This record gives sequence, structure tokens and C-alpha cells, in this order.
Amino acid sequence: MKRLFKRKRKLNRSLAGDIFLFAVLLGFGFFSAYPLIMTASNAFKPLDELFLFPPRLLPRNITLDNFRDLSELIGNSWIPFSRYFFNTILITTLGTGGHVIIASMAAFPLAKYKFPGRRIFFTLVVYSLMFAPQVTSVPNYIIISGIGLIDNPSAIILPAIASSLGLYLMKQFMSQIPDELIESAKIDGASEYRIFFQIVMPLVKPAWLTLIILLFQRLWTTDGGSFIFSEELKPLSYALRQIAQGTIERAGTIAAVSFIMMIVPVTFFILSQSKVVETFSHSGMK
Repeated sequence: MKRLFKRKRKLNRSLAGDIFLFAVLLGFGFFSAYPLIMTASNAFKPLDELFLFPPRLLPRNITLDNFRDLSELIGNSWIPFSRYFFNTILITTLGTGGHVIIASMAAFPLAKYKFPGRRIFFTLVVYSLMFAPQVTSVPNYIIISGIGLIDNPSAIILPAIASSLGLYLMKQFMSQIPDELIESAKIDGASEYRIFFQIVMPLVKPAWLTLIILLFQRLWTTDGGSFIFSEELKPLSYALRQIAQGTIERAGTIAAVSFIMMIVPVTFFILSQSKVVETFSHSGMK
């Protein structure tokens, strides 16, 4: 045993090894962050620097002309820009909030109660995660059209609420809660709703924070797709992309639009990154 212990101690990295590992991780981190840095940098470059080859990572002459041009184009839009922003906030808030509530309430009995068909139902939920959105787009459109929700924000909100990813994550995380904790709460006279909202939900906070991050990022960048046709119901991303389309003179505007669409979800993710890592480590997802 002493020999094994000594051998294990010899495997410890030296200071030089730690520095080398840090340098490697720093290189990979910079490689991953390069597109984000380039997108943010392009938003502040003048037109002549945007077309340089090879491209420069940082601008030499920082300018806000791209954002001024974007502001002028927004002001000339025949639909108030506040309307696009309201549509995005409505879709993002209702879709994200509804998904967290429905997924959590559905996952609780799956994780903590035994009833006929529980395993089969959860197996179907896991299998549903295998299908890409492109595969289910046609069935989704047929269902949404059949219930008369085309050209309505609900056409985007309802599928977001019914997403199976949240149910899977919440179920896996709630399974970690000891059954004795819930039984003791019942003995003390707590109702099912009180157990759920005051005991279970605070304990699975990293899980539902992760759901908020993931769904917020997806709904924030949605453009309505084939579900919304009315201009006054279109979300913010659609308006910004329409503004950015045009001649080569709008290259700076496109850079500003890309920066605006990126900065909100990226900032939200960075602030809650530790919760995301904790959730996936508990859920068993790779």
C-alpha cells in the first residue's frame, strides 16, 4: 500500500506541468472565444477595416457609425421598433416561464411517485430528444395549423412550453432529492403544492435556471419562422435581420445587428454558467 501511495504521489504535476496545462487550456479557450471577440470587434470597425484581408481581430479606429446607421434605419421602419421588442419579450417570457413551470410540475411525479406506465412515459421523453427540430418541423406545423394558431405568437410559445428537454432535466435532478425529506414534510402536514414550491423547487434551482438560459437563448433569436406572417407580430430578430439585408454598404449595420443579438444571451449565460455545469453533471448528459 505504501508503494502504491508513493507511486500515486509521483504522478502529481510539477509547476512546469501546471503552467503547460494552463497554457494549453488558455489556447483552447481563446480559440473558442475567437468568434465572439470577432463579432464584437466588427461592430465597432469602420467599413474600410471590415473588408481587410486577412481580417484584424481588434479595430484600429473605433467608431459608433454602425450603431448610428442602425438607429436611423430603425427610425424609418413603418412598424414601431418598440412593437418588435415587445413581441420578443412576450414570446421569450411566456415561453420560458411556461416551460419551466410545466416541465417542473410534470417531472415531480415522474421522479418521486410510482404509478403505472411511469417508465414507459419517461422512455418516450428520452427518445423524443433524439429527433432534431428539422424532423419535427412539418408535424409541428400541421398541428399548429390544425388548432388555428398560425400567425399568432402562441404558435411559437406553445411548442416551447411542450419541449421535452426540460422534463428530462428536471426529472433527473429531482431524483437526487432524498425520499425521506418529502416523507417528513408530509408527516408535518405539508400539502403537495407546498412540498413542490417550498422544498423541491429551491433544491433544484440549478436545473430550472439552466432551463431558463437554454430556452431564453433559443426564443430570443427566433424570427417567427413559417408560423408568423403579420409584420406587427414579428419578433426583434426578424426586424434586425430585415434591416441588415441590403447592399454592401450595410456591412457595418450587419455587424451591429450581430453584436446586439449576441450580447444579451451570451451575458446571461456567462452570469449563470456555474449553474449550467452543475445541472448537466447531475442529469447525466454529456
